Amino acid sequence: MNFQPITQADLEFLANICGQENLICGSEIHEDFSHDELGDLHRFPEILVLPANAREISEIMKYANQRGMAVTPRGQGTGLVGGSVAMHGGIMISTARMNRILELDQENLTLTVEPGVLLMEIAAYVEAHDLFYPPDPGEKSASIGGNISTNAGGMRAVKYGVTRDYVRALEVVLPDGEITWLGGKIVKNSSGYSLKDLIIGSEGTLGIVTKAVLRLLPRPVKAISLLVPFPCLEKAIETVPLIIQSKAVPTAIEYMERAVIENSEDFLGKKFPDSSADAYLLLTFDGNTREDIEKDYEKVAHICLKNGALDILISDTQERQESIWSARGAFLEAIKASTTEMDECDVVVPRNRVAEFVRFTRQIEKEEGLRIRSFGHAGDGNLHVYLLRDQLERDEFKTRLHKSFVRLYDRARELGGQVSGEHGIGFAKRSFLEEVAGKVQLSLMRQIKHAFDPKGILNPGKVI
Repeated sequence: MNFQPITQADLEFLANICGQENLICGSEIHEDFSHDELGDLHRFPEILVLPANAREISEIMKYANQRGMAVTPRGQGTGLVGGSVAMHGGIMISTARMNRILELDQENLTLTVEPGVLLMEIAAYVEAHDLFYPPDPGEKSASIGGNISTNAGGMRAVKYGVTRDYVRALEVVLPDGEITWLGGKIVKNSSGYSLKDLIIGSEGTLGIVTKAVLRLLPRPVKAISLLVPFPCLEKAIETVPLIIQSKAVPTAIEYMERAVIENSEDFLGKKFPDSSADAYLLLTFDGNTREDIEKDYEKVAHICLKNGALDILISDTQERQESIWSARGAFLEAIKASTTEMDECDVVVPRNRVAEFVRFTRQIEKEEGLRIRSFGHAGDGNLHVYLLRDQLERDEFKTRLHKSFVRLYDRARELGGQVSGEHGIGFAKRSFLEEVAGKVQLSLMRQIKHAFDPKGILNPGKVI
C-alpha cells in the first residue's frame, strides 16, 4: 500500500480542526504510542491527534480519504496483537479525550458513553446506581471503544456473553468521514443487515466508534466464588463440561496452574489463599439470594469432588474474594515479568475439547523447547497460552515460536476452534487467520472491507 506522507499543510489543516495543543508530531510522540501490549511490534505514527468529538474525527477522515493518508484508531493500547499500531505511519487518532459518560437511561436500562471511557469507570458508575455491565475482560483499564473493536469477552462470558451482546447502538465515523448511527435503544431489530454487528469486532478497520449505547442489567445482589484444587490440570478441565451439563451455570469458570500462581505470588508479593494443589478451577456464582446461589454451587461442588477435586474452598468474604481475584487479574503481567519476551496464542475451542488442547500445549512445550504458561476461560473454551523466550537467542525464539504457533492453530482447527477468542487478529495473527478461515470467508471479509473503505486507509495492515 502506498499512502501519502504528512506535510506541513496537513499539520496546519489538522491543527485548525483539533487545536495545535491536541497535535503531537514526530519525535515528540511518546514511545508508548509505537506499540501495544504485544511489545515486540514498534511503529510510530507521523502525527498523533486527540480529537474531542465525532465532528472533528469526521473532518480528519474526510481529509485523509481525499489525500490517501493512513489512519490508525487507538484507545488505551492494551491489545496483544498489534491492532492499534500505526504500521504505515500516517495519522493516529486517539480517543483518550472522548471520555464522557453521556446518559444513564434507567427506563431502557442503557448507558451512553464516548469511546474513551474506561471499563473500570463504567463498572463503578453503573454499580453506584445498582446496575450491572456484565462484560469483564481482564484489563480493566481498557477503553470501551477498544472492547467494542475487539468484541472483548472476559471471565463472565459463560453466563452473560461478550461485548456484542451488550451493545444496543453505535455512532460511527466511516472512512470517508460520514457519521452514522447503527442500532438504537431497542431490544429487537430485524431491519436489514446488522451493520452494527459488523463494526463490533472489526478492530477499527471499518469505522471509528464515537459513541456507544450499552445494555445494562439489574445488579446481582450476591456473588460467591469457589476455589477448587485438583491433583492435575487435566482432571480440572475434564470437569468443566460436567459442570455445564448440570445446568447450574456459574458466572465464570477459570482454570489456573501452580506455576502461573507462583508467578503471580512473586509479582504481587503475597501468597495465594491455597497451596495444596497443582491445578485449580475458580468458579463464581451470582444471584439475588444466597439460597439460590448455594443450591447451584452445592451441585457443582458435588460434581467436582466426584471427579477428583481435593477440596472445595468457599470464598464468601470480600477479603478472600479480593485475594483470589487479584491474583487471577495479575496473571498476564506476572508471566510477562518472569521472562525476557513472550507471545500469546488466544485460541478458542469447543468446551469439550479444552482438555485435549491443553495436553497438546504440553506436547509442544517438550518438542519445541519453549517454556509455556497458560490460564484461561475454561467455561467458554478460550485459552490464553503464552510462549516464553527466557534466555533463548531472539532469532532462535522467533523460529521456535512460529513453528509452535503453526502447530497450535492447526490443532485448534482440527478440534473445531478458531484463532482468537477475544483479543482479535490485528497485525500479528493475520497469517493464521488466513489458514483457518479459508478462501471463501477471506474473500467475503475483503469485500466488506472494500465496501466500507475502498481506499483502504483505515487501520491498514490489520485483520486481512
